[in-house]
Amino acid sequence: MSSDADALRGTWNDTSVRSRVAAMARQDPEHRRFGASHHRYRLHPPLGRDAISSFERLHGITLPASYRGFLSSVAGGGAGPYYGLLGLAEEVDDQEALFDLRAECLEPGFLAAPFPHTTGWPGPGKGGSADYSVAGTLVLGEVGCGAFSRLITTGGRAGQVWLDDRSWGGLTPGPDFSDWYRAWLASTS
Repeated sequence: MSSDADALRGTWNDTSVRSRVAAMARQDPEHRRFGASHHRYRLHPPLGRDAISSFERLHGITLPASYRGFLSSVAGGGAGPYYGLLGLAEEVDDQEALFDLRAECLEPGFLAAPFPHTTGWPGPGKGGSADYSVAGTLVLGEVGCGAFSRLITTGGRAGQVWLDDRSWGGLTPGPDFSDWYRAWLASTS
């Protein structure tokens, strides 16, 4: 795989990533690994730069380099941590937990709004206040049990993937997208 510095600039070694995902699939043919029965180790085709730029213009943002590079050179969604990566333009079934969150993220101005947090934020289950805000984030996928992975799209934390567990844990800071995805690639369970 390419170096972490390359990934932060948006460069990915798509062959290495695809090879690792294929190896994961061979090691887990019955899809017993958490989330594998959902994403089935399938990567969507990469997105063209025009599709990514169009999304950015529509929402008034520039996607973080590590995520943008992944979308354009590796995959537009599919296999990934937990239940996998939601594609940038992927339709979500209205019966899925992601449906409302996806709709919220695509509302005008939501992704471009300043992300209001610099540290974790407690959810209502931890005594958090009513101003629990996830503006300035793009939901990447479902973690399970009402928790979701969110990519920060604005501010000093842009590019980080935070855990959104509104019911219990609140918002928990996480690593840059490249480190988050690479940790999944390196994991064995």
